[in-house]
Amino acid sequence: MTADMVAMIYSYTAVGVGVILAAAGLGSAIGWGLICAKTLEGIARQPEMRPALMTNMFIFAGLMESFPFIILAFAMWFLFANPFVGALEAAVKAIGG
Repeated sequence: MTADMVAMIYSYTAVGVGVILAAAGLGSAIGWGLICAKTLEGIARQPEMRPALMTNMFIFAGLMESFPFIILAFAMWFLFANPFVGALEAAVKAIGG
């Protein structure tokens, strides 16, 4: 196991985490847009349902907002407690190096 192999694992992990965080942010933004658009559409169709629709919107918006934070926690785990380095060490020991 060389330093180059470990550096390569960390660099590929960083790229993967960047893609994961970008996808989570994009998905959350699209979700927010759909939730708000459908709420406004519902209010336009039935203005008397505004309180119920707004309550549901905030509940679902909270659920939508929690998703990127969960993904962020996994991303930080991959960056700072990288499990792939341990797997590399185990593979090198199994080979006999």
